[in-house]
Amino acid sequence: MLTVLDPDDPLQPFPSVSEALNEPNGLLAVGGCLAPARLESAYRHGIFPWYGAGEPILWWSPDPRLVLRPEHLVTTRSLRKLLRQGRFEFRFDTAFDAVIEACAEPRAYADSTWITPSMKRAYNDLHRLGLAHSFEVWLDGALVGGLYGVAIGRVFFGESMFHRVSNASKAAFVLGAERLQAWGYALIDCQVHTSHLEGFGAREVARSDFIDMLHVYCNQFVAEQAWCRP
Repeated sequence: MLTVLDPDDPLQPFPSVSEALNEPNGLLAVGGCLAPARLESAYRHGIFPWYGAGEPILWWSPDPRLVLRPEHLVTTRSLRKLLRQGRFEFRFDTAFDAVIEACAEPRAYADSTWITPSMKRAYNDLHRLGLAHSFEVWLDGALVGGLYGVAIGRVFFGESMFHRVSNASKAAFVLGAERLQAWGYALIDCQVHTSHLEGFGAREVARSDFIDMLHVYCNQFVAEQAWCRP
């Protein structure tokens, strides 16, 4: 049976990820809350929330896990050429709320969004605490693409991307990964397999290996105040 988390106790331990279901892959626990302490604990243990409007909070730890080491980033020749043109302006943490709002907008391939109002509030709280961050792509003064995620130690846990013009989300991912590498980050968590992310060099690893990586990298540190230096 799934563990039911107490919504009034954000410090309640998660069950071992080895208890996650095989089908659906990675479902581990239900309920709880989205308090900063709960979310930070989740990411440190290789767990993330994902659920739809009207559903209880669902916590996941799929096996295998898709990850990218920043130094293994692959960029196509055409995208590299586009970036060299300098049409896009790259920023980070200047419009976190706008990025998460854009990521929450309905997609053509889905009837609803998993980024509910409570999720948006929770990640904005993490942003104010310095744990959640955004990478942004701007064009002619307008925000046209970006992504957001959570940074703990030397790990960046990617959550969602969006684009309003062609290649803007790809540019945000590539430039973000390059910035993370420059700062000394060791790992980008991409959660589950997509051919899109695999094309950037992301690879699947066993969940047990991913958890071992988190035990090491989440307890290491990058350059102090790196996120505060655009």
